[in-house]
Amino acid sequence: MTGKDSTFTGSDEDRLIVNRIIAGQKELFRLLVERHERAVYGMGLSFFRNMEDAADFTQEVFLKSYRSLSRFEGRSRFSTWLYKIAYNTAVNGIRRQKEYRSLAEEENLKDEDTPERKLLRSAAREAVLEALADLPARYRICVDLFFFYDRSYQEIELITGYPVNTIKSHVFRAKKLLREKLEGLT
Repeated sequence: MTGKDSTFTGSDEDRLIVNRIIAGQKELFRLLVERHERAVYGMGLSFFRNMEDAADFTQEVFLKSYRSLSRFEGRSRFSTWLYKIAYNTAVNGIRRQKEYRSLAEEENLKDEDTPERKLLRSAAREAVLEALADLPARYRICVDLFFFYDRSYQEIELITGYPVNTIKSHVFRAKKLLREKLEGLT
Protein backbone atom coordinates (compact mmCIF):
# COMPACT_ATOMS: atom_id res chain seq x y z
CA MET A 1 0.00 0.00 0.00
CA THR A 2 2.95 2.34 0.33
CA GLY A 3 5.93 3.13 -1.85
CA LYS A 4 6.37 3.82 -5.53
CA ASP A 5 5.80 0.21 -6.58
CA SER A 6 2.30 0.17 -5.12
CA THR A 7 -0.42 -1.13 -7.44
CA PHE A 8 -3.18 0.39 -5.34
CA THR A 9 -4.95 3.52 -6.42
CA GLY A 10 -5.94 6.21 -3.95
CA SER A 11 -9.47 4.83 -4.11
CA ASP A 12 -8.26 1.32 -3.26
CA GLU A 13 -6.24 2.69 -0.36
CA ASP A 14 -9.28 4.58 0.90
CA ARG A 15 -11.32 1.35 0.86
CA LEU A 16 -8.60 -0.49 2.77
CA ILE A 17 -8.39 2.32 5.32
CA VAL A 18 -12.18 2.30 5.75
CA ASN A 19 -12.16 -1.46 6.29
CA ARG A 20 -9.42 -1.15 8.90
CA ILE A 21 -11.28 1.65 10.70
CA ILE A 22 -14.46 -0.42 10.78
CA ALA A 23 -12.40 -3.34 12.12
CA GLY A 24 -11.33 -1.19 15.07
CA GLN A 25 -8.35 0.90 13.99
CA LYS A 26 -10.28 4.14 14.51
CA GLU A 27 -7.12 6.27 14.63
CA LEU A 28 -6.68 5.69 10.87
CA PHE A 29 -9.59 8.03 10.17
CA ARG A 30 -7.07 10.88 10.31
CA LEU A 31 -5.60 9.51 7.06
CA LEU A 32 -8.93 9.94 5.29
CA VAL A 33 -9.22 13.45 6.70
CA GLU A 34 -5.72 14.32 5.48
CA ARG A 35 -6.47 12.95 1.99
CA HIS A 36 -9.80 14.70 1.49
CA GLU A 37 -9.85 17.72 3.80
CA ARG A 38 -8.76 20.23 1.17
CA ALA A 39 -11.48 19.23 -1.32
CA VAL A 40 -14.21 19.25 1.34
CA TYR A 41 -13.00 22.62 2.61
CA GLY A 42 -13.03 23.94 -0.97
CA MET A 43 -16.63 22.84 -1.35
CA GLY A 44 -17.39 24.58 1.93
CA LEU A 45 -15.88 27.80 0.60
CA SER A 46 -17.99 27.48 -2.53
CA PHE A 47 -21.16 27.23 -0.54
CA PHE A 48 -20.53 29.41 2.52
CA ARG A 49 -18.18 32.13 1.22
CA ASN A 50 -16.02 32.46 4.32
CA MET A 51 -13.21 30.50 5.90
CA GLU A 52 -14.77 30.11 9.34
CA ASP A 53 -18.02 28.62 8.02
CA ALA A 54 -16.06 26.45 5.57
CA ALA A 55 -13.93 25.12 8.44
CA ASP A 56 -17.06 24.37 10.52
CA PHE A 57 -18.62 22.71 7.49
CA THR A 58 -15.51 20.57 6.94
CA GLN A 59 -15.54 19.43 10.54
CA GLU A 60 -19.26 18.61 10.33
CA VAL A 61 -18.80 16.62 7.11
CA PHE A 62 -16.00 14.52 8.57
CA LEU A 63 -17.95 13.94 11.78
CA LYS A 64 -20.97 12.77 9.76
CA SER A 65 -18.81 10.57 7.56
CA TYR A 66 -17.10 9.02 10.58
CA ARG A 67 -20.45 8.20 12.15
CA SER A 68 -21.70 6.73 8.86
CA LEU A 69 -18.52 4.90 7.85
CA SER A 70 -20.05 1.46 8.34
CA ARG A 71 -22.60 2.36 5.64
CA PHE A 72 -19.91 2.93 3.01
CA GLU A 73 -20.44 -0.05 0.71
CA GLY A 74 -17.56 0.55 -1.67
CA ARG A 75 -19.75 0.63 -4.79
CA SER A 76 -18.33 4.07 -5.59
CA ARG A 77 -15.07 5.76 -4.71
CA PHE A 78 -14.80 6.87 -1.10
CA SER A 79 -14.36 10.46 -2.31
CA THR A 80 -17.69 10.27 -4.18
CA TRP A 81 -19.44 8.97 -1.06
CA LEU A 82 -17.79 11.70 1.03
CA TYR A 83 -18.70 14.45 -1.49
CA LYS A 84 -22.31 13.29 -1.39
CA ILE A 85 -22.31 13.76 2.38
CA ALA A 86 -20.63 17.15 1.91
CA TYR A 87 -23.06 18.22 -0.79
CA ASN A 88 -26.11 17.23 1.26
CA THR A 89 -24.68 18.94 4.34
CA ALA A 90 -24.03 22.11 2.34
CA VAL A 91 -27.45 22.11 0.68
CA ASN A 92 -29.12 21.71 4.04
CA GLY A 93 -26.91 24.47 5.46
CA ILE A 94 -27.64 26.98 2.71
CA ARG A 95 -31.36 26.42 2.59
CA ARG A 96 -31.46 29.15 5.18
CA GLN A 97 -29.13 31.39 3.17
CA LYS A 98 -30.41 30.53 -0.34
CA GLU A 99 -27.01 31.27 -1.83
CA TYR A 100 -24.36 29.23 -3.66
CA ARG A 101 -20.95 30.43 -4.76
CA SER A 102 -18.90 28.74 -7.45
CA LEU A 103 -15.56 27.19 -6.58
CA ALA A 104 -14.12 29.16 -9.47
CA GLU A 105 -14.55 32.27 -7.36
CA GLU A 106 -11.91 30.92 -4.97
CA GLU A 107 -9.24 30.22 -7.59
CA ASN A 108 -6.00 32.08 -7.03
CA LEU A 109 -4.08 33.53 -9.94
CA LYS A 110 -0.29 33.46 -10.14
CA ASP A 111 1.57 36.74 -10.01
CA GLU A 112 4.33 35.90 -12.50
CA ASP A 113 3.33 38.18 -15.40
CA THR A 114 3.69 41.77 -16.39
CA PRO A 115 1.35 44.35 -14.83
CA GLU A 116 -0.57 44.57 -18.11
CA ARG A 117 -1.17 40.82 -18.23
CA LYS A 118 -2.17 40.79 -14.58
CA LEU A 119 -4.70 43.54 -15.28
CA LEU A 120 -6.12 41.73 -18.32
CA ARG A 121 -6.26 38.44 -16.45
CA SER A 122 -7.94 40.12 -13.50
CA ALA A 123 -10.55 41.72 -15.77
CA ALA A 124 -11.16 38.39 -17.52
CA ARG A 125 -11.44 36.60 -14.19
CA GLU A 126 -13.97 39.15 -12.94
CA ALA A 127 -16.01 38.75 -16.13
CA VAL A 128 -16.02 34.96 -15.77
CA LEU A 129 -16.94 35.16 -12.08
CA GLU A 130 -19.77 37.54 -12.88
CA ALA A 131 -21.01 35.23 -15.63
CA LEU A 132 -20.78 32.21 -13.30
CA ALA A 133 -22.64 34.10 -10.57
CA ASP A 134 -25.51 34.70 -13.00
CA LEU A 135 -25.95 30.98 -13.66
CA PRO A 136 -28.74 29.18 -11.82
CA ALA A 137 -27.37 27.34 -8.76
CA ARG A 138 -28.24 23.92 -10.22
CA TYR A 139 -26.02 24.70 -13.23
CA ARG A 140 -23.18 26.07 -11.10
CA ILE A 141 -22.93 23.02 -8.84
CA CYS A 142 -22.79 20.71 -11.87
CA VAL A 143 -20.13 22.90 -13.52
CA ASP A 144 -18.11 23.03 -10.30
CA LEU A 145 -18.20 19.30 -9.72
CA PHE A 146 -17.46 18.52 -13.38
CA PHE A 147 -14.70 21.04 -14.11
CA PHE A 148 -13.21 21.98 -10.73
CA TYR A 149 -13.62 18.71 -8.81
CA ASP A 150 -13.08 16.56 -11.91
CA ARG A 151 -16.10 14.37 -11.17
CA SER A 152 -17.75 12.20 -13.84
CA TYR A 153 -21.42 12.60 -14.70
CA GLN A 154 -22.14 9.38 -12.80
CA GLU A 155 -20.36 10.67 -9.71
CA ILE A 156 -22.24 13.97 -9.92
CA GLU A 157 -25.46 11.95 -10.10
CA LEU A 158 -24.50 10.14 -6.90
CA ILE A 159 -23.56 13.40 -5.21
CA THR A 160 -26.47 15.62 -6.26
CA GLY A 161 -29.22 13.13 -7.02
CA TYR A 162 -29.75 14.71 -10.46
CA PRO A 163 -30.11 12.18 -13.31
CA VAL A 164 -27.08 11.93 -15.63
CA ASN A 165 -28.98 13.41 -18.58
CA THR A 166 -30.04 16.37 -16.45
CA ILE A 167 -26.42 16.92 -15.39
CA LYS A 168 -25.25 16.78 -19.00
CA SER A 169 -27.97 19.25 -19.92
CA HIS A 170 -27.03 21.58 -17.04
CA VAL A 171 -23.34 21.54 -18.01
CA PHE A 172 -24.18 22.06 -21.69
CA ARG A 173 -26.58 24.93 -20.95
CA ALA A 174 -24.14 26.51 -18.50
CA LYS A 175 -21.36 26.44 -21.09
CA LYS A 176 -23.71 27.94 -23.69
CA LEU A 177 -24.81 30.71 -21.32
CA LEU A 178 -21.21 31.45 -20.34
CA ARG A 179 -20.12 31.53 -23.99
CA GLU A 180 -22.93 33.94 -24.88
CA LYS A 181 -22.24 36.18 -21.92
CA LEU A 182 -18.48 36.25 -22.51
CA GLU A 183 -18.30 36.36 -26.32
CA GLY A 184 -18.15 40.14 -26.43
CA LEU A 185 -14.96 40.09 -24.37
CA THR A 186 -12.72 38.41 -26.94
